[in-house]
Amino acid sequence: MKITTFKGAPKAKLIFFVLACTLGLAANAATDMEKQQKQIRSMVQDTLQQLYKAEPKSKLAVKHVAGYAVFSDLGVKILFAGSGNGKGLAVNNRTKHETFMKMLEVQGGLGVGVEKFRVIFLFDTEKALDNFVNSGWEFGGQSTVAAKNGDKGESMSGAVSVADGVWMYQLTEKGLAADISATGTKYYKDDDLN
Repeated sequence: MKITTFKGAPKAKLIFFVLACTLGLAANAATDMEKQQKQIRSMVQDTLQQLYKAEPKSKLAVKHVAGYAVFSDLGVKILFAGSGNGKGLAVNNRTKHETFMKMLEVQGGLGVGVEKFRVIFLFDTEKALDNFVNSGWEFGGQSTVAAKNGDKGESMSGAVSVADGVWMYQLTEKGLAADISATGTKYYKDDDLN
């Protein structure tokens, strides 16, 4: 019995194999991205629940602002240098649009240790939220700001006004921080997760 082969058949099999591998890698990358997004959303919900427990009035504030952003940060400091990084999510309350974001922190000064904390930003206006999301945002050099209500009265109790229309809460393992340490921190879009 004679088996007929077509010219180019091995080439077609190779193309099919390469295509199948490419599709498999793309599907795996999409699954990994969805897993990371799910973990960040879970961290956001957990963080908001911690905030509401530490400062019950914050729940109403989060609901009524134009938007909010939540970040988880892990910072490490060894002698004179330190750094931290984290991931987060910014949410427009009106449209419910989510933007996944990153943060990077550089610390100076003497110290040793590892610190975990969560940061929650509240934006009074969509313009403030859009500027944060689309232009990124940076804290300058080392400074510490104390929580104050400003003209918002009790609705922003425990928050710090860090820019025009931008409020910030910081949660540590001990609870809501009364003084927020603002080091050289940059917040920007996560191109891999959006």
